[in-house]
Amino acid sequence: MDFCKQFNAKTQETAGKILPVIITYYTDKSFDFVVKTPPVAIQLLEVAKLKSGSAEPNRAKVASLTWEQIRAIAQDKMVDLNCFSIESAMKMVAGTARSMGISVKGEFPVNK
Repeated sequence: MDFCKQFNAKTQETAGKILPVIITYYTDKSFDFVVKTPPVAIQLLEVAKLKSGSAEPNRAKVASLTWEQIRAIAQDKMVDLNCFSIESAMKMVAGTARSMGISVKGEFPVNK
């Protein structure tokens, strides 16, 4: 019951979204939990306004996003990804989009 109260208090502003949580349970019956950002696939579906990805992502594309939209998702998810630059995070998000049947418009923006 205590977990539910703490979790609901911590996630009030993100009600209705899927949020991964890491719960650490100790032998004295206390606990800690860390709420992560929503998965990239869920964020892509929200931005593309879709209910699900493509059943055949290599053949049937269901939506198209811009690199700016990919950058926004990558910046939001950067704390949970195992990469050091925003460009590599964008490539990871674009790969997830590709596997869901979502294409990315334009050339990859190169920072010089």
